[in-house]
Amino acid sequence: MKIFKRILLVLVLALFVIGYLNYPKLNLIAGFASKNMASSIFIGERTAASVAENDNNVPLVKLADVKIAKNSTTGTVFGLMPRKAVYREGLGCVLVNDSYDENKPYLQPNRTKAIDSSFPFETSQPPDSLFDHVNFPKLNAAIAHSFSDAELKKTRTVLVYHKGKIIAERYADGFNKESRILGWSMTKSIIATLYGMLAYEGKIDLDMRAPIASWQKDDRKNITLNHLLRMQSGLAWDENYTTISDVTKMLFLASDMTKVQAEKEAVAKPTEIWNYSSGTSNLLSGILRDRFANRQDYLDFPYKTLIDKIGMHSMLLEADMDGNYIASSYSWATTRDWAKFGILYLNKGNWNGTQLFDENWVNYITTPTKHSDGVYGAHFWLNAGGKFPDVPRDMFSANGFQGQYVFVIPSKDLVVVRTGLSENPNFNVNEFLSEIISALKE
Repeated sequence: MKIFKRILLVLVLALFVIGYLNYPKLNLIAGFASKNMASSIFIGERTAASVAENDNNVPLVKLADVKIAKNSTTGTVFGLMPRKAVYREGLGCVLVNDSYDENKPYLQPNRTKAIDSSFPFETSQPPDSLFDHVNFPKLNAAIAHSFSDAELKKTRTVLVYHKGKIIAERYADGFNKESRILGWSMTKSIIATLYGMLAYEGKIDLDMRAPIASWQKDDRKNITLNHLLRMQSGLAWDENYTTISDVTKMLFLASDMTKVQAEKEAVAKPTEIWNYSSGTSNLLSGILRDRFANRQDYLDFPYKTLIDKIGMHSMLLEADMDGNYIASSYSWATTRDWAKFGILYLNKGNWNGTQLFDENWVNYITTPTKHSDGVYGAHFWLNAGGKFPDVPRDMFSANGFQGQYVFVIPSKDLVVVRTGLSENPNFNVNEFLSEIISALKE
């Protein structure tokens, strides 16, 4: 009996220690589950059951229980650490804290649908009647292969655009052409493009020092916009999603995400290291905000100059609790609208006859950043170092968590969009792209 009591006591103590050590994580777990559920329902128009079974059915996150209200969700873990996410029209969903006033008015971006959203996809001819050099059975087999082994690959949508036409398009059950998909870090490439457009208009110099007042008294004063776009500022940052880190605290605890990276110390001089940082992208969002005379102009700018201008009318940029665009992680769009973003880059900034950024901007974002081993340019990913050996070296892409991709391959006049819940290597990018390319016989 005494032995049994001792064993029980040890077990209780062990559970206490485990609970004590992991209690802070409950905040993040509940926060992720609540935010992901809210955005998936209120923006992605998914069912709560589907999100719980698929998107939130991952280690630790699946421990959370999420309650759904009219315009909000609340997540808890074992009834502890409630985290509420609120939907705001035009700004998406956001985790809120006790200081948030749901009755307080807020600004939202002005949108326009004046641009014909059918370009560049309008056609009455089937693609297999347009191109003799495309082996369509082989192409369709490649697309089918990307959807096979659903438990591992978890592909949701694929679109292939070649020589001005969609030549393949497929959607998993529960998704279609109208389904908005979370791009995660593909949002980083959106914020970079806005800087490229400002540079083209002569309104910004990428070699200018970042206008952060607190940096002007130390070595951080030498950090430029170029350094930030290339993730080579030398600032401390921990991009670890499996624990309590800089990025998880920012995404699930911060009310103003534009400040988090700015408060970090320098651990190296600019260009000495390459360190991928979501905090840097949100810092760039804050710098962008401060260039405008008022908050409304900042909110309107991405849509007026880029998103609605190229007919990406489904896109929605989510904002933090203080109303700043979360440029690191949260933008939603249909697969076709994500493809439009890739097509803009395939055409070197020209959209239906209008030049939105300098042709040389593509050279800039695809020039490998020092110390990145040829995988990173300026808020875009590259194949310059041959990471994917069977894919052309000129391929560049906007990448997002869990395998969201907009691939641009200029040498093949090709844009490929893939979305899902699994990334390389479970979803084999080299195999996926090489199979598609092999169907192009030219």
